Amino acid sequence: MKDAVVEVAGGQHTDAAARATVAIVIPARYGSTRLPGKPLADIAGKPMVQHVFERASQVAGVQAVLVATDDARVAQAVQAFGGRCVMTSPDHPSGTDRLAEVMAQVPADIYVNLQGDEPLVRPADVQCLVDGMLADASVAVGTLCHPIDGQEALNPNTVKVVLADNGDALYFSRSPIPYPRDAQEAHYLKHVGVYAYRREVLQRYAGLPQPMTEKAEKLEQLRLMAAGLCIRAFMVEPTGPGVDTPECLERVRALVEGRAPAPQPTLADVRLVITDVDGVLTDGGLFYDASGECLKRFHVRDGLGMKLLEESGVRVAVLSGRDSATLRKRVLDLGLTLCMLGVKDKAAACRELMAQAGVAAGQTACIGDDSIDLPAFATCGLSYAVPDAPAYVRQAASGVLATPGGKGAFRELADAILSAQGKQHVLGSAEGYAGVMSAMAQ
Repeated sequence: MKDAVVEVAGGQHTDAAARATVAIVIPARYGSTRLPGKPLADIAGKPMVQHVFERASQVAGVQAVLVATDDARVAQAVQAFGGRCVMTSPDHPSGTDRLAEVMAQVPADIYVNLQGDEPLVRPADVQCLVDGMLADASVAVGTLCHPIDGQEALNPNTVKVVLADNGDALYFSRSPIPYPRDAQEAHYLKHVGVYAYRREVLQRYAGLPQPMTEKAEKLEQLRLMAAGLCIRAFMVEPTGPGVDTPECLERVRALVEGRAPAPQPTLADVRLVITDVDGVLTDGGLFYDASGECLKRFHVRDGLGMKLLEESGVRVAVLSGRDSATLRKRVLDLGLTLCMLGVKDKAAACRELMAQAGVAAGQTACIGDDSIDLPAFATCGLSYAVPDAPAYVRQAASGVLATPGGKGAFRELADAILSAQGKQHVLGSAEGYAGVMSAMAQ
């Protein structure tokens, strides 16, 4: 006998789809690089993971809500507030892999992956996702999205999605898609990282090859798309902030407690970039010739990035704990006038450089790679660590760059600043570059 068709809000589904069981899984990894112990961070008297669990428990039509963790401390906290917890391996490369392990312990037809660092998640949004999956049994993977403005679309940390007319994703990218050619207005959608998978998709996931697009974008959902699986995106209202850094955590605490959060600086605000040398502009290696002179290897793209910023109204300052003829020659070649070498107190040096540039801390970003840079991180409004910096340095930074020191790390940040300030034409067009090329030096 064929399944009967039943009308539901937003579409129709078969009795079989209506009977599908749903489990919401909340991955909560203790060892966050930038915020260790993040699932247990206190927000209004509760650990963050409890806020997520309680909101997930308000979703109707769900048979199980549980936390998946690799740490006993998180498990104990979940048990203390009466939640269900499943222990998983600490070696999973992604949340989807962790979900696949949970599947072996918790039977369900549909698994919702709800991140443990989203304490402001709206139950109605998750309900929209669950209802959408139940309404159409042909949807293998579901997710969420919402509109954003063109300025936010320039942020590479904001993942964008373009949809087909039926709501299926055509592509996800860190780049602004669609590209507004000929200065025509484009409309952008931000991808919200909440997923729902049918059981058979998770069973296949571990065996899927990692495609070029996933490696390039660092977006695991592109693995599913490369395998021919459709991802249906359901539209919701703009969402609240998640928790990635200490600054994010303080903002969420303020929102939960009903306080006005302090305004956070953004790359669009930056008017001064202060960069360390060893480990940022170089790979940190030191080489000496027969005369005892220290030799350093710089990257030409960093130099060009500095000049692009300077010619676009953003000052650049070089700040180093070392001093040498080699460094002075590099600064001279680049034509930079803001420079402090042989510095031991980088906090005081940053304040002096800000005064010379006539900018405030909220308009200043710095880049570093080691403990000596931590005072600078605490002084500047925004701070960035190179990816090969020690873990405790990365944790203290506002953001972590993808490019190692000496390989173009400064240029990565320079490009992000220019994009955030609506000056990407300087980077991506011959006409834009021609406007500043007369002053360029590498």
